[in-house]
Amino acid sequence: MAVKASRTGARRRFSAPRSGRESEDSERAVLVGVDLGLRFRSNHATQTDARRAVVCEEPAAPDSGDSGTERLDKSDSLARAVARSQTELDAEESLAEFRELAASAGGTVAAEILQRRAKPDPATLIGEGKVEEVAGVAASVNADLVLFDHDLTPTQLRNLEDALPCRVLDRTQLILDIFARHARTREGQLQVELAQLEYLLPRLTGKGKAMSQLGGGIGTRGPGETKLETDRRGIKRRIDRLKIDLDAVRRVRKQQRQRRESVPVPTVALVGYTNAGKSTLFNQLTGAQVLQSPKMFATLDPKLRAIVLPSRRKVLLSDTVGFIRNLPHTLVTSFRATLEEVEQAEVLLHVRDASSSYGEEQKTQVEKVLGELESLGKPRIEVLNKIDLLGKHERDGLLERTESSGEVAVSARTGEGMEALLRAIDRALHSDPVIETELCVPQQEGAALAAIEAGMVVHSREYEGNLVRLTVSGPASLMGRLRQYRLRDE
Repeated sequence: MAVKASRTGARRRFSAPRSGRESEDSERAVLVGVDLGLRFRSNHATQTDARRAVVCEEPAAPDSGDSGTERLDKSDSLARAVARSQTELDAEESLAEFRELAASAGGTVAAEILQRRAKPDPATLIGEGKVEEVAGVAASVNADLVLFDHDLTPTQLRNLEDALPCRVLDRTQLILDIFARHARTREGQLQVELAQLEYLLPRLTGKGKAMSQLGGGIGTRGPGETKLETDRRGIKRRIDRLKIDLDAVRRVRKQQRQRRESVPVPTVALVGYTNAGKSTLFNQLTGAQVLQSPKMFATLDPKLRAIVLPSRRKVLLSDTVGFIRNLPHTLVTSFRATLEEVEQAEVLLHVRDASSSYGEEQKTQVEKVLGELESLGKPRIEVLNKIDLLGKHERDGLLERTESSGEVAVSARTGEGMEALLRAIDRALHSDPVIETELCVPQQEGAALAAIEAGMVVHSREYEGNLVRLTVSGPASLMGRLRQYRLRDE
């Protein structure tokens, strides 16, 4: 690993160039974090913070002989401590999350650079000087691509591709690539392709004769329609075709929901930040074996399974795609068919990572997407997952807080808290309410007795000759089918 000092004294540290043993499938990436809107407190803080580059793969060895560099490092640390604010915390958090996104896409992070600016540069987002610095870092680590933790305009993307020695991708392109990797069903592939094409269309470019077309005046007569125009027309036709196919998917889903609604089985949807443990919780509650992975966006296609609540009511549990900060709008639009399960659900289980330091920020981002889906007003149960990763003191404090807050603390990995979660779902459901009553059923009515045993909670049972007197509680729909045996309601 090489260690170099920048002109401001902040050490730039990065990994060694690619070795022959390194996997060819793993692309080396330089991550560029961008913190915009920061109001710097001093020129010194501006210089030190804006030129800060971070080592990704391993810590650098201390250089005890370079006292000048050591003094500058201490000054840099002091300036960062003085300038620390919520904005800086958000930038660090965003870069750490971006690192996970890069790993989920199959990349190896070779270096990280964090740029702080009061406003974006219209030509390159990060400024000409920082572009030169990124180009140097990318060349020194043999990077295959540079990933920007920010959306780039078509102009910025072209300028950066011209200035940097490797491919350039922004945050939206990276998320779309991860979605494309994880799409397994035909529906998921259609949705990802639509989002990719809608993102690509305004970013098609051409130069020279590639931009020419037939005209009617001097200087406007070209060789005719170009590849750029042909590509645009082809993409628009493909987008129209994908929208038609996805409308067909929505119609099929609507028919399936209508068939389900003929039998009153409410739906409960799992929502939450990506990698919060939704699929693990889904498997724990249903006994299913859907893919659970620490990688982001491992689940793209909705999955439905029936579960039985303590009241013996049956509900359908739906596992959905995870949300993330600045989720591209094209994805929300393209995955509308999938996210309709959220819109139709009676209760939402908002699964949160209790071990995350940024839980409140993640909660805000999830609620933002729910607002776009017009589902923010639905009943929600806050499920604090991964309590097995907490220390004893944190865990005890969390459990004490949930007793009065209505939240439910669980560990989807170990199964702790599942019974409390099922009871909370029972309380939150308003359709097909639970009724307590007394039934008097002749013993020869075996079908009715079997239905009571399977679908209700029996509190007491007495035999009077040929009759069975039962005190039960169960769903109103089942009570309606057995009303001829009912004695009284409470």
